[in-house]
Amino acid sequence: MEVAEQRGGGAEDQTPPAEENGNSSHTESDVTSCPAEATPEDFMEPGQSKEPVMPQKVESGPVVVQGNNRTLASEKLERVRKWSITTFKCTRQALSEKLGRGSRTVDLELEPRLELLKDDRQRYDHMTKLAQTMANQLAQFTVTQKTLGDVFTEFSVKTPSLHVEFGVNAEVLKFLSKSGENLTAAINTFTSDMNTLVNKTIEDTMTNVKQYEAARIEYDAYRVDLEELNLGPRDTSTLPKLEQAQKEFQSQREKYQKIRDDLSIKVKLLEENKVKVLHNQLWQLHGAVAAHCLSCHRFLEQNNQEASEQLRNPSADASSWLEES
Repeated sequence: MEVAEQRGGGAEDQTPPAEENGNSSHTESDVTSCPAEATPEDFMEPGQSKEPVMPQKVESGPVVVQGNNRTLASEKLERVRKWSITTFKCTRQALSEKLGRGSRTVDLELEPRLELLKDDRQRYDHMTKLAQTMANQLAQFTVTQKTLGDVFTEFSVKTPSLHVEFGVNAEVLKFLSKSGENLTAAINTFTSDMNTLVNKTIEDTMTNVKQYEAARIEYDAYRVDLEELNLGPRDTSTLPKLEQAQKEFQSQREKYQKIRDDLSIKVKLLEENKVKVLHNQLWQLHGAVAAHCLSCHRFLEQNNQEASEQLRNPSADASSWLEES
């Protein structure tokens, strides 16, 4: 893995607070309770003396908390403490990177692929929206064609003198409308598969990219802390902190490398799957457009030939009323 570090204009002006470590002492105060109040209870049986029963005094003292409860509380407090420290370090690291004063780890192999993936996702999303707009407009156009074809058919019946002309146009519009519906269905299939690719497959990988970015910032935060401790003086008080920082840094490094390796494999598989999906969908769309154009061209040629034969038929020509007069 090729890793490079980019550093800003200079080191941070302030040294971050030293990280708390396990050697710091934590005192726990004993939990005490108020003296318990005893309530007299009379249990009278037949033949028993009715003299009031004096309640026995209960000795008061500290209430002992069970070990399990104390352990659970300590574990919760420890998790909250670690979470607070990690959050502070990550926030400080992110701000220093934005201000250009901090250093960050750059993966020269993976990050260019991630940038390309983000750019491709935006472009594919734009292309899918355009295809969906085209499908919607084509669907409206086919409805208008069919409606106009029905009107031409009606006029063909009601106007005998223009029966051929109205009939030819009616047949053409109805055929174009039917072929347009098939093309619209093909475009909708294309947009559906593209939506799956963009909004599910690629988006799932982008979620892993966000996790990778968070792990990278956390890794850099612990790395910067370790570097600052290494630059400082070493004595009996700082050596335990340095050892603890080294352990935490190694743990974060292993976590970062694991997420990085998993993401690299997932991006590679996504690139291969993306090529296969686009190859199939683009050829299917091309075939649908070609079939639409060819079928319309053939029908128009046949329709024009039939219309010409009908117009050349003498029975189709009606004599003018001027000629009759």
